[in-house]
Amino acid sequence: MNKKTIRVVAAVICDNSNEEKRIFATARGYGEYKGWWEFPGGKIEAGETPQEALIREIREELTAKIAVGDLIKTIEYDYPEFHLSMDCFWAEVESGQLELKEAEDARWLTASTLNDVKWLPADQELIEIIEKGKI
Repeated sequence: MNKKTIRVVAAVICDNSNEEKRIFATARGYGEYKGWWEFPGGKIEAGETPQEALIREIREELTAKIAVGDLIKTIEYDYPEFHLSMDCFWAEVESGQLELKEAEDARWLTASTLNDVKWLPADQELIEIIEKGKI
């Protein structure tokens, strides 16, 4: 049986203003993975590019406007109920503040604190890439 594929985007929002680079992560506020951590983003709607979807999703979920950078990787992950195809991009806050509208928690993480939270399975692969020196 073929699983339904869900296409989403995720932002690895960076803050380079400190000596140690930080990235922004959010904790899910709903569903089976409530309390697990992820990079913010969401579904790509019809007619949107991944970058447009990411800008819209971050504005809806976190109120800030972001500048989308390079594609880090497209992660393909099989959850029990569906297949996830997640385009992951570097991003920075362009204007506004990151305010939680949907997530139950958020924090800035550094390379040394990336594993202090419980990541969603699909996001774990991205953590491994970031840990290999790309943060």
